[in-house]
Amino acid sequence: MCQVEEEYHEQLERVDRLSLSQKCMKCKEEPAVVVVRAGDAYCRSCFRESFIHKFRAMLGKTRVIFPGEKVLLAVSGGPSSCSMLRQVQEGVGHNAHKKLRFLPGIVHIDEGGALGQSIEIRRKKTSDLQQMFRSTGFPFYIVPLEQVLDLPGSVLVAPSAPSDRPDSAYKAAVDLFLQSGGGSDPAGPRQENGQESLLDVHESRTRLLEQLMDSVQTQTAKLDLLNTLRQHLLVHTARNHGYSKLMLGDSCTRLAVRLLTSISLGRGAQLAQDTGFSDCRYGDVVAVRPMREYSAKEIAFYNHLFKVPTVAVPNLETKTSDKSSIQRLTESFVTKLQTDFPSTVSTIYRTGEKLQTACRFSSASEDSDRCLLCLSSLEPGAEEASALQATLLSERLSQTRGPLSSVPVEPEPAPVGRCCSSGHCGGADGNAGCCSSPTGPQVAGMRSLLCYSCQRTVRDMSSVHHLPPYILSEAHRRQKRSAMREQISQFLLDGAEEHD
Repeated sequence: MCQVEEEYHEQLERVDRLSLSQKCMKCKEEPAVVVVRAGDAYCRSCFRESFIHKFRAMLGKTRVIFPGEKVLLAVSGGPSSCSMLRQVQEGVGHNAHKKLRFLPGIVHIDEGGALGQSIEIRRKKTSDLQQMFRSTGFPFYIVPLEQVLDLPGSVLVAPSAPSDRPDSAYKAAVDLFLQSGGGSDPAGPRQENGQESLLDVHESRTRLLEQLMDSVQTQTAKLDLLNTLRQHLLVHTARNHGYSKLMLGDSCTRLAVRLLTSISLGRGAQLAQDTGFSDCRYGDVVAVRPMREYSAKEIAFYNHLFKVPTVAVPNLETKTSDKSSIQRLTESFVTKLQTDFPSTVSTIYRTGEKLQTACRFSSASEDSDRCLLCLSSLEPGAEEASALQATLLSERLSQTRGPLSSVPVEPEPAPVGRCCSSGHCGGADGNAGCCSSPTGPQVAGMRSLLCYSCQRTVRDMSSVHHLPPYILSEAHRRQKRSAMREQISQFLLDGAEEHD
C-alpha cells in the first residue's frame, strides 16, 4: 500500500489485460471468464469447483457441525446469504460430492417494522422470499422483528456451553449417521407450517418497535442495537425449533469492515467472537460463518454466473451518507481503499483471523459475568490501570453529560391494572416486580451489567424503558441477585478458603 498510486494502477491494468486473455490457471485449457484477484483467472467450471470446494473445506476442517445436527441458515435475501443457501442446497443433494450431512432450515428476520415500511411492502418482500425458500425444500421461518418485544428472559441466559469434543467423536458421529440411513434425505419433508405470517403482527407491536428505534438518538447506536436484537431473535428461533447451530452469511469483506468497526465502538475484546468462524457465547446455540473466506467480489461473480436468486431488502443503512454512522463510514473507507489497493480486505481479514479465544463460558459461570445485551464477557477482573478504566475515567472528567448512572431512575409507569407489555417480565402474576414499575430495574445499576460498547449504545437512548421487557426484567433479576449477594457477602466463602 506504500507504492505510488500511478505505478500501482498501471501494473494492475496490465495484469488484468493479461489475465483476461490467458487460459484458466487451473485447467490450462478453457479461456478465463473470471478474474477473482490479480493473476487468478478461472474458467466457468473451475471457478464453480473452487467456490464449492472452499465452502465444504471450511466446514470439514473445523468439524464444528456434526452429522445429523440441525443447522438454521440465517438468510437476509442479500448476495452472501443467498449464495450460502445455494451451497447448502447443492451440498445436501443426492448427487453431491462430499455430501453435507446436517439437517438445514432457513430463518429470515423481517425488519420492515423498524424501518417504518407499510404492511403491503413487507408482504411483497415476504412473498418473494417464500417463493425462493420453498424451492429449496427446507423448512423455513419468516419472523417479524416485532416478536423481539415478546421474547422470554431465558434468551439472555445460556443453558449450557458446548464442550470440546475429540476428533474421534466426529468420526464416530459420521459412522453412526451413515448406519442410521442419514444419507437418504437429510433435508426431510418440506414443512409448510414452519412459517411466521406478518398478519400475526399486531399494529401496536409495530408502534412499540418504532418507539424503541426512535428513542435511539444516533445512527451508530441504532445499528448496534438492531444487530443485537436481531441476534437475540435468531438465537431464540433456533432454540425454539431445536437447532443447535446458526449459520450466518458474513463474507470476508463484511468481516473486515466489522473488525474495524468493532475496534472503533470499543468491542476490541469481542473481536474473536464477532469475526471468527464460530461464536459460542450463546451456549447451546453456536453461530458459524462458513462464508468468511469469500470476498464480496467472488460472491457477486458466482451469483451472476450461476443465476443465484436474491431479494433486495432495504435496511437502516440504505440510502444513507458515508458519515451517517461509524459503521457506514468504516464500510466506505474499506471499500474505497479496496478499489485502489485490492489486498486491503484480505490484509484486514488475515489480521483478524489470528485473533482467537477459547469458549470461556460454561454452564457453571454466572450470568452476571456477561453483558446484558451482547452476552460477551464483562471482564470483571480488569485492572485499575487498564484501557477500559482509563477511558471511563476520561469520560467522567471531560464530558459535561453525566454517566449512565445519572439518567433518571424512574421509568414511565405502565397503565394501571396491566403489566408493561405482554407479561413476560413477571409483573403480570405478581411474583416479580414489573420492569416498568419504580421497583423494576434501576438504570443507576445498569451500567455494571453492560460492556463498554453497550453502555455507549444505551447512553444514546432518550429513555431506557423503551428497551424490550425481557431485557428490563433480566436487568431487574440481576440487580436483585447482586443486592442479595452483597447482603450475605460476609457469610460466603471465597474460592481459596473453600478449597482449604
